[in-house]
Amino acid sequence: MNIKAVFDQLLAWREKYVKEKHFILILSFLIGILTAFAANLLKMTIHFIQKTLTEQIDAAHDNWLYLIYPVIGILLAGLFVKYIVKDDIGHGVTKILYAISQRKSRIKPHNTWTSLAASSITIGFGGSVGAEAPIVLTGSAIGSNLGRLFKMEQKTLMLLVGCGAAGAIAGIFKAPIAGLLFTIEVLMLDLTTASVLPLLITSVTAASVTYIYTGPEAMFKFSQTEAFVLGRIPYVLLLGVVCGLIALYFTRATIWIEGIFRKLKTYWKKFFFGAAMLSILIFLLPPLYGEGYETISKLISKQYGDLLNDSLFYGLPNGYWKIIIFLVLIIFLKVFATSATNGGGGCGGIFAPSLYLGCIVGFAFSYSINHLHFLFPDNSFLPEENFALMGMAGMMAAVMHSPLTAVFLIAELTGGFDLFLPLMIVTISAYFTIMLFEKHSIYSFRLAQKGELLTHHKDKAVLTLLNVDSVIESDLKIVHPEMSLGDMVKAIAQSRRNVFPVTDEKNILRGVVLLDNIRNIMFRPELYDRFKVKKFMISPPAKINIHLPMEKIMQLFDDTKAWNLPVIDDDGRYLGFVSKSKIFNAYREVLVENFSDEG
Repeated sequence: MNIKAVFDQLLAWREKYVKEKHFILILSFLIGILTAFAANLLKMTIHFIQKTLTEQIDAAHDNWLYLIYPVIGILLAGLFVKYIVKDDIGHGVTKILYAISQRKSRIKPHNTWTSLAASSITIGFGGSVGAEAPIVLTGSAIGSNLGRLFKMEQKTLMLLVGCGAAGAIAGIFKAPIAGLLFTIEVLMLDLTTASVLPLLITSVTAASVTYIYTGPEAMFKFSQTEAFVLGRIPYVLLLGVVCGLIALYFTRATIWIEGIFRKLKTYWKKFFFGAAMLSILIFLLPPLYGEGYETISKLISKQYGDLLNDSLFYGLPNGYWKIIIFLVLIIFLKVFATSATNGGGGCGGIFAPSLYLGCIVGFAFSYSINHLHFLFPDNSFLPEENFALMGMAGMMAAVMHSPLTAVFLIAELTGGFDLFLPLMIVTISAYFTIMLFEKHSIYSFRLAQKGELLTHHKDKAVLTLLNVDSVIESDLKIVHPEMSLGDMVKAIAQSRRNVFPVTDEKNILRGVVLLDNIRNIMFRPELYDRFKVKKFMISPPAKINIHLPMEKIMQLFDDTKAWNLPVIDDDGRYLGFVSKSKIFNAYREVLVENFSDEG
């Protein structure tokens, strides 16, 4: 008996004896274990590569290696993706959003391991990116493919993809609540009573496995030495505004730099441009090396004295302005280092860079106010480590449009639960600031531009899941401009529709004939040879391109007040018709299939 036959028997037994909702809970538990294993494997591999490369370096003579290692890392990762994976695995969270919106929650099997391998190499060698987006894609791929293995329906696949993402965040950060909230806010999944429990099981399981493996300590050691004072709320609100504006800069600059790399058509041009940019930036600002968690640990523990070591600022006279200028340069150049790493061939996300930037923004903000006594003379002392944490929350909330995730992630990452109030204040302030300028997160921006983004708005979400191919009707009787009225009447007799597309010899759509428009002449045989179709055909009120998103198609129907519109390809060739009634029927089917709360 082969493996397939045994598995088929297992499926049959499961369908007979295990209820669907119970089996989903079993799968969510299994996904939690697998995602925690993948998260810890990723962290262990990164740390192993980092230790192997750096433990023998003589800090006095071999610093140049820190300029070479990241270049080697993005080269190896790029060649791995180009010649072994042969698929784009960048923009991990965007890939998940695309899979949910356009691929019926199906993620390719290779994504269960390829992002993990490529990001390990990239970050282990010092690439200036984070490991979180790749592990989230890995976790979601685990959920998607496990669901497909057990023949789960699309609605359940979407839930399992969310479970994989939640487990990945919970597993890599030991933050189960943040994992659950990430799925809601960033992946934009609507929660129902049936979906909360699987997400919780996956998150708690993944975090528990990581606790068993790494111990109970928080990822960043933080001890609050001073209670939060309500009089500092204006400063917290101001920090949120600053974080929102920096996040806007980070988002827009990332999209702009990605556009520059896209214009470099060949792989090697992208590599050399990215490698040169990254090496120069690390030479000028050594803290840009790696994902930056070491810098975060130093700032929240007030051990930042050696941050300027080996930089161009080292050896300059000590002073407030030296540190501030150094940190401001990091804030504005980090986006270039991150984009150069990914654009040059590396694989990583902006999760860690946003935390890194937020920590520096919060620290620089409080450090500046503490030294500007002439501007803030009364009670101006702000705990710099506390504001560094608040900056992390504010930046993450603004970049990812996820204020709740940011609050709980920072609290769980550091154990700083006593700062809940200021964390909430700063995230709300930062979130509303960026929403004034940018309504989409850095993850969803690309899909939103194409109309391919699934959102919490149910009407728009259902329309996003529909496409023209699913509602197009191609059985209408086609007529041609030179046909006589007599031939037109014969075509009408053979058709059950009251609209007829008119095409030329190249199948280009030239117009339409509406039965109502010729009803007064179609019963007059003496006119059959006198009139041709081109005399009484009309232009359709609008034409639908086959690639147009369904939301824009519905807008066309609303604008034209039409009930039927023709569909054409990019060259104007006729493909079929779409009716508003057909869209409504498909809408109801998708709504019941994907968003009902039955079971």
